[in-house]
Amino acid sequence: MASLNGRTALVTGGSRGMGAAIALRLAQDGADVALTYVQNEEAAHDVVRKIEAAGRRGIALRADAADPAAVTAVVDRAAEHGRLDILVNNAGVGVLGPIGTLTLADVDRVLAVNVRAVFLASQAAAARMERGGRIISTGSCMVQRVPGPGGTLYATSKAALTGLTKALARELGDRGITANLVHPGPIDTDMNPADGPYAAPQSGMTALGRFGSPDEVASAVAYLASDEAAYMTGSEVLVDGGHTA
Repeated sequence: MASLNGRTALVTGGSRGMGAAIALRLAQDGADVALTYVQNEEAAHDVVRKIEAAGRRGIALRADAADPAAVTAVVDRAAEHGRLDILVNNAGVGVLGPIGTLTLADVDRVLAVNVRAVFLASQAAAARMERGGRIISTGSCMVQRVPGPGGTLYATSKAALTGLTKALARELGDRGITANLVHPGPIDTDMNPADGPYAAPQSGMTALGRFGSPDEVASAVAYLASDEAAYMTGSEVLVDGGHTA
């Protein structure tokens, strides 16, 4: 895969799970990486130590994606060395439950983190990116197939990223900046472990019959961040083990 040497990346929600795997993979491919976290400070700094062990510069930035000022501020911090080449919008929250139980506070929080923060970070990053910039967002396999009840709010928020990504691709294409969306399926993380109480039915919905790993998602993101994916934009990439097959 093409090297990311000399490039700077920002990965939101990069302290654990898929975000941590993405941040480390980009560093292994040559990028300096800034990552954001909310509560997991020690985990975030552990990822930074691994980035530095890979020979790259890393920084952990505390930022709540629900705070608009914090979202734009971390883009500025990530670019303080003069450039920002890759933005990975990975931070997200999931509130699941019957539609009748969801509160206005639930709606506001999920849309603020999963939609508004992605828009604002992309807007701020696009203002700084030069030709060859990459905007990559994390969606969900639930955008294309919702396997059961309880996912109305989460699926709504992730579906919004499809429209945003395609519109960004059109708006930024003449500048050589691409925008793409990765839809993970069931992924083995602390929030959704492969040996958890709800794992069996999720695995059963995939064609491969298993959970994916954070590294498998990170590989797709790394490809989209590379020069090899320069002709991909406005795309939705499924990393779901055949969940939507």
